[in-house]
Amino acid sequence: MAGTEQFAVPLSMLLGDPALGLTRVAGPAEDRLVSTVGTTEVEDPVPYLVGGELLLTAGVRLPSGADGIEDYVSRVAAAGVAALGFGVAPVHQEVPAALAAACDRHGLPLLRLPPRTPFVAVGQAVYDAIAEVRNSTLRRISTAQSALASAAARPDALRAVLQQLSAHTEAASVLFDAQGSELFTAGRRPPDPGPRLLRELAVRTLARSAGTSPQGRPAPPAAAAHHHEGVHLTVHTLPGADGAAPLALGQASGTAPTLVHRQVTGTATVLLSLLTSPSHALGADTRGVGALVRLMLGAAPAEVAHALLPDDGPGAADHWIVVHGRLLRPRPGPADRSHTDPARLAALGTALGTPYVHLDRAGLRALVPSARDARPSPPAQAAALGWTLGFSAPVPAAELPGADAQAERALERAVASEAPAVVHSAEHTLHSLVSAPEAREHARARFAPLSRAPAPGAAVLLGTLRTWLSFHGTWDRTAAELRVHRNTVRHRLARVAELLDVDLQDPEVRMELWFALRWLPDDPAAGPQGSG
Repeated sequence: MAGTEQFAVPLSMLLGDPALGLTRVAGPAEDRLVSTVGTTEVEDPVPYLVGGELLLTAGVRLPSGADGIEDYVSRVAAAGVAALGFGVAPVHQEVPAALAAACDRHGLPLLRLPPRTPFVAVGQAVYDAIAEVRNSTLRRISTAQSALASAAARPDALRAVLQQLSAHTEAASVLFDAQGSELFTAGRRPPDPGPRLLRELAVRTLARSAGTSPQGRPAPPAAAAHHHEGVHLTVHTLPGADGAAPLALGQASGTAPTLVHRQVTGTATVLLSLLTSPSHALGADTRGVGALVRLMLGAAPAEVAHALLPDDGPGAADHWIVVHGRLLRPRPGPADRSHTDPARLAALGTALGTPYVHLDRAGLRALVPSARDARPSPPAQAAALGWTLGFSAPVPAAELPGADAQAERALERAVASEAPAVVHSAEHTLHSLVSAPEAREHARARFAPLSRAPAPGAAVLLGTLRTWLSFHGTWDRTAAELRVHRNTVRHRLARVAELLDVDLQDPEVRMELWFALRWLPDDPAAGPQGSG
């Protein structure tokens, strides 16, 4: 895991920091990686070293003779120290010449620390730089994993995942079958004989993995690596299932695999294993796919809705709840990506308990399978993600259009009352006293005069009236919701009052109009529309 990886910074980064004032006085000019800082004033620091250190000393116990210094440097260099830092003053006024000569002979970089630079400052600089490297690495891994997840949701998922893997690892990526055939490729191919060697490595690894698998059980994943003339080759097998032959992911890169490379490849391997499993490749959700085909060929929703319900026994879930949502508190990040974020979609689907979720920018619609007498339970996770929700009552598939209107009205009430969610309820209300046909006819007649309205038209006027009533007659909140000036709201509502010949300041008028708006037909041929 990334948290256990030993991060390091190049020695040149410390030498280039003017605040430290370090200078290289001996040893090779090649860059070294520093993973930690140690301070020593003992005659033999080797037992306390782990390798990769920038070892700092003021020479308090440095041997006085050339032979002793030679032995000191040889032992420190053999222990894997990245560099030796020598602080001048107060013990030594300058770096001893014998120390510099010994570091040259043993290939150990020797740095001079000026008197003004405390050892603590060097250590802090190293750890700050390592922290930045670690954060940068984790950001790259997170970005790559998000790109892979998005690619896995595309219709050409296999090709898209390989392309993203190649882009984020800077390696050629190939998906092989057991015979070494290239099923999909991405990235720049390595020079010959790289492709042949990668194919042979994949075939050998697949054969070895299949040979060690107990009969009748999927082959366990296996990995292999090979290096040839500056090209690093790696292979990871994808486990077969249900008797399917395993596949292999091969990569060829001009550099050794880094932490980012390994982590991103691990994520891609898991995704490719899922995407190439027989259940996914053959379409495990055949009932849902069949329902979609029938809908596109003209079947009514009520005829195919049963295919989308979970098969948990008769009557367990034979109704549907419609959910409308609005993203009022977007999470930090690019706003234009909120509707494509696969993590957000998965989180919402899990919270709502349904895979049937559609995100459109800051809007949400969902269908939730439900029992007849169930009452929707707004999930706390949705509110935590910034969503305000409106739920319909459970209805059979034939009544989904009405449930859609219920969910929209519930969402309007939730937004107006600043509640995280509102569940529609028709029990013991005025609407239950009037038949639906009579209520719809009343709504048509009540708003018929608006059909004569000039621009912006009846739909905009009705939408403004609906929003204004949902915000209890608040001009500023209505204007903010519609993204217009408050005077525009006043002008539109004055026009509504004039055409309908009503006083909008009368509470009874507002109540009667709100009742009519809720029953206004959505059929364009029936008259003015209720959506603005």
